Amino acid sequence: MMATIQVDRALADRLLKDALAYCAKRHSAGDAQRTLLAVHSGQEEVCECLLGALTTAIADVLGKIDKTVKSVYAYKPVTSLESNRLTPDAEHSQAISINLVVWVERKSAALQSLVSSLEKDLIASQRQYGCLIGGKGTFSLSVAMVDDQDVKQQHGFGTFIGSQYLRSSLIWSRPKISSSTAPISSQSEKLPSIQLPNYFDPEIMPVERLIEHARTIEKIPPEERVPFEPHLMELKVILIRRMISDQLGYIDIAKNWLTVEDLWDILQHRIGNGKIGGKSAGMLLAARIINQVADEETRASIHIPESYFLGSDLIYIFMAMNGLIHWNDQKHKSEEQIWEDYPLIQEEFQRGKLPPEVIAELGGILENIGNKPLIVRSSSQLEDNFGTSFAGKYDSFFCPNQGTPQENLKALTNAIARTYASTLKPEALLYRRNKGLQDYDERMAVLIQVVQGEVFDRYFLPQASGVAFSRNLYRWSPRIKREDGFARLVWGLGTRAVQRVADDYPRLVALSHPTLQPDDSAEAIRHYSQRYVDLIDLEDNAFKTLPVHEVLTPRYPMLRLIAQLEQDGFFISPRMRVSKNDIPRLAITYHEFLQRTNFAPLLSRVLKHLEEHYHGSVDLEFTVRVPNPREINPRVQISLLQCRPQSYLVSAETIPDIEDVPEDKIVFSTRFMVPRGYLPDIRYVIYVPPSCYLKLPSKRERYEVGKLIARLNSLLEEKTFICVGPGRWGSMDIDLGVFVSYTDIDNAGALIELAGKGIGPAPEPSLGTHFFQDLMEAHIFPLAIPLDKADSRFDWDFFEQAPNQLPSLLPDVPQALADCVRLINVDESCSGCHLEIVMDDERGEATAYLAQPADNKR
Repeated sequence: MMATIQVDRALADRLLKDALAYCAKRHSAGDAQRTLLAVHSGQEEVCECLLGALTTAIADVLGKIDKTVKSVYAYKPVTSLESNRLTPDAEHSQAISINLVVWVERKSAALQSLVSSLEKDLIASQRQYGCLIGGKGTFSLSVAMVDDQDVKQQHGFGTFIGSQYLRSSLIWSRPKISSSTAPISSQSEKLPSIQLPNYFDPEIMPVERLIEHARTIEKIPPEERVPFEPHLMELKVILIRRMISDQLGYIDIAKNWLTVEDLWDILQHRIGNGKIGGKSAGMLLAARIINQVADEETRASIHIPESYFLGSDLIYIFMAMNGLIHWNDQKHKSEEQIWEDYPLIQEEFQRGKLPPEVIAELGGILENIGNKPLIVRSSSQLEDNFGTSFAGKYDSFFCPNQGTPQENLKALTNAIARTYASTLKPEALLYRRNKGLQDYDERMAVLIQVVQGEVFDRYFLPQASGVAFSRNLYRWSPRIKREDGFARLVWGLGTRAVQRVADDYPRLVALSHPTLQPDDSAEAIRHYSQRYVDLIDLEDNAFKTLPVHEVLTPRYPMLRLIAQLEQDGFFISPRMRVSKNDIPRLAITYHEFLQRTNFAPLLSRVLKHLEEHYHGSVDLEFTVRVPNPREINPRVQISLLQCRPQSYLVSAETIPDIEDVPEDKIVFSTRFMVPRGYLPDIRYVIYVPPSCYLKLPSKRERYEVGKLIARLNSLLEEKTFICVGPGRWGSMDIDLGVFVSYTDIDNAGALIELAGKGIGPAPEPSLGTHFFQDLMEAHIFPLAIPLDKADSRFDWDFFEQAPNQLPSLLPDVPQALADCVRLINVDESCSGCHLEIVMDDERGEATAYLAQPADNKR
């Protein structure tokens, strides 16, 4: 029964050489010498790869030596679980062993003799690599043989066969079910000639082997595959958990959509081990769903960018190599210390170096991509998950990629290091602390993508980009359908679509009525239009923000679709060629784009498909390309960049009728972008008087206002207070409004922004921004009051004259600061009253009024 394989030194040499070549391809861009150096330096990832590859090769040889061999299992003895490492260091000089159990039809002394010979030859062969395995030549191969009786009685090493409790895993099996082991069923004669393991140890079995088994099952004709479907599903769950995400909400959906080929493709584009993180996970799942359920036109119009992934395990290798592990306790420090340390963390991470084999693979990616601009994006384990979007908490960086190969590689590795550093950003750590995720092992994966866009003159930018919601939470007209979705659209790179920056505005698009604007007056169109564009300057090899009118020219192919011309007090779409002198009178409105292209219905269909199969509302980031902008009705192509479950406000099923509320009881009302909701028991108001705040002489003093609000936020009971103050709260520009972060106001019930001449910039609907995501997750209703509007009301006497309770609560606050942050106790100010806020999206009006305890029962 012995096969004709010759067990000798030549076989041992070939096994080691092949194992080394395999690991070189996986970790060192095919460079075997560099892989040897990695092994000698004790790089655990490479060492384990080599040990796994050699184990698999030996098992394959054993199976082919003797035809009575049914299967080969690998196991780890309890005493060697921690010592089984490939490293030449003296401190790891104990024996390194490959431990196998061979299931045979009958035990054979001849087979045992061949095994002993193979062990001796392997020890001799490894010495030519400088004691590659085991430090001082202490490598051993331990092979135990069991027969059918041992397995049936679970006797001795027979207990390792198919065990769900012992650390064993199937390495090799003969591709035919024998009569003695075939399942007993009425359909047994119809089963394909394949034997699959009952259990894999997901911590031991190489991902490649798992995918190989899964691909084997998927190749079985569907009618014959039914008995193996549960095992295939288990394989996919293990692979998703190891390669993509361990979040149960994601796994529950993804296991039904992602194919084994999808997982194989991820493996081919992944550098290093570990998961690819939440941002990558959402993008890939969304693309798969659309590819399977959408109509042909939609499928042809949707794609994802060319993408590469740095596995999440690499961040710890990077930190260990560069002496950065000591920063891992950052999450347990005080908030003040977290903020104080971060600049130093950024400096130290940027000085760090990636492993040589990773740098080699990155160089290969750059060579393959050419000079296309890249973006390095965070993709942490918790990012874009159900209830924790981490929107804007981590950093991403553009790499223009227009320098020499050496310069481009240096810029790419620096961007990766900076993205790693953002794992320890104060905003991220405090967000995790607030969400009860402080002790989660939040390893940062990295997503490297080719930037989507076109070259125009010296610039590179998308024709449109933005963020979209499958549910329109804020409607500015009763005609707008919530279920058709909403988009926030900008010209250029999408950074301006998701951030509240400067005095600038995106185009808000209700997908059910895409050309319907919140205010279509010429003054409003001009004011609420985009003033700056984010792009890549190819000549300067840099990311830039430039005024729109410096970039826009009459030659721009998309001009007639994205811009309108002011003429005689109206904005009209240009019908004739625009001259250079007309450029200052243009405004970015996307009117013709929304009217002539299929963008709105296409995006709405995509959102509906994703919402249906995510079993909940979603939001996504995208870019748009119009291949033929000069056509009368151009078609569009959409690139999906990101998809995540949509955070949402808890809307009230019913809201009180306020028709009989006395006028003198109304504290404020607004008709600007009103959601549906009801806050019944507001007992405190944190009020920042515009006159005081705007007179503060320095940014430092304005920062102190935000810190004081954060103190009050931690002291007051959740959802018992609202915040009211001037300008855009949460803006990156402190001059535009009260500077606060998510954790500073996360207990509030509502955030009220005051706007008007001398008070703050015109209110911006924050729908779709990262700050908006934070408010949704914390169930904070954002409202804006344009004080210059006739239909807005604001009771200045209530807010300005009510006693300030702040000094009694926080007596250590300086008087000048206490004057800029007023704490109003509604009960004490108005004789047992509380505030109620009714937000009626059908009427488009939000009203806050004073009520007695019995009033809310009507």
